[in-house]
Amino acid sequence: MENKPLKRNANIVKLSKDHHAGLLFCWKIRQGVKYHIETDRMIKYVKYFWEHHFAKHFKEEEDFLFAPVQDNEVQKALEDHQKIKIFVDKIAISGMEREEGVLLELADTVDDHIRYEERVLFPHLQEKLSDEQLEKIGEQIPDASLADTYEDHFWEKSRSL
Repeated sequence: MENKPLKRNANIVKLSKDHHAGLLFCWKIRQGVKYHIETDRMIKYVKYFWEHHFAKHFKEEEDFLFAPVQDNEVQKALEDHQKIKIFVDKIAISGMEREEGVLLELADTVDDHIRYEERVLFPHLQEKLSDEQLEKIGEQIPDASLADTYEDHFWEKSRSL
C-alpha cells in the first residue's frame, strides 16, 4: 500500500511557509560558501536570520503546536531546535564562523530539521491533534509571514564576486 502525503492542515500552513524561508536560508549559505564569500558577511546573515526568523518561528512551534503532544517525535523536534540555537550561538561568539565547513554544517542541520518537521512531525501531529486543537493553534499563530529583508545579497553571484 502506497503512503500518500497528508494534506497540510490550513491551521499550520503558515509554519510550512516559514519552512520555505528556512530552506532558502540554507541555500543562501551554501551559495555564499560556493562563491567563497567572506565568512563575516555570511555570519551577519546567520545572526540576522536567527533574530528575525528562527527565534520567533521556533517559539511559535514550541508554544502552540508542540505543547499539546509530548512524545518522541515532538521531543526530537525540540532537541533539534536546541541544537540549532546552540550552533548559532557558538558561531556568533567563538570565531567558528571563519570556517566555511561550520556554516555548511549549520545549513545541513537546519535543512534536515525542516524536512523532518514537514515529512514526519507535521503529518504525525495532524493525526494526533483534534480539529478543535488545530483550529485553536491556527488562531494563535500570527498571520504575518516572516520576510527576509536582508540587504547584503551575498548569495547572488553577480553581486558577490
